[in-house]
Amino acid sequence: MKIALIGYGKMGKIIEKIALSRGHEIVARIDIDNQEDFNSDAFRSADVAIEFTAPKVAVENYKKAFEQGVRVVSGTTGWTERMPEIKALCEQKGLAFFWTSNFSLGVNIFFALNKYLAKIMNGFENYDVDMTETHHIHKLDAPSGTAVTLAEGILENIDRKSSWVLGKEQQADQIGIEAIREGEVPGIHTIRYDSAVDSITITHSAKSREGFALGAVLAAEFTAGKTGVLGMQDMLKF
Repeated sequence: MKIALIGYGKMGKIIEKIALSRGHEIVARIDIDNQEDFNSDAFRSADVAIEFTAPKVAVENYKKAFEQGVRVVSGTTGWTERMPEIKALCEQKGLAFFWTSNFSLGVNIFFALNKYLAKIMNGFENYDVDMTETHHIHKLDAPSGTAVTLAEGILENIDRKSSWVLGKEQQADQIGIEAIREGEVPGIHTIRYDSAVDSITITHSAKSREGFALGAVLAAEFTAGKTGVLGMQDMLKF
């Protein structure tokens, strides 16, 4: 498979290493200093582009790739209020767009566990729920996209909660999310159900970025022959 990389920072370089180890070819590497390469024959030759950049540029990156007829796999978060626009463009072009807030297999198991636990806790109103997420100092969005996905999984299943809020100070119907940025932490997400007599806590801790990168390459392989908006639920079939 011919792969283009959009974003050639730490994640891009790890994705490149894993893609090459799986027998794929990297045909283009686009970063902030060579945006003109979106219009290159090399980029157009790609079967798929894997995009890890920043919220403020992600949507334009998707559009540029679609204009060249290249399907996209992305793990950039903080832009999804524009998802309807990207979905419409993807369908119009007859391409595939695979997006998730987290490509880690372990995190996606954690997503499923989170929803299951929330269904159980819906019947126990004496427990309140909050969340803490910790990431490296280079992460631009807060809370993380993974934390938002976890919060949405709780909101779908606990009737007494209606929204999430950034910070510890929350109303009774809100889920408080504390976002910590320190060092080079790949990602830690902790959900706590707290009552007057005990606490129930579940945590996922990433050990490196390689789990995310492998998931992104697997997603790129999964998009072959497919169209429309896809996600980890489609690939893992939980």
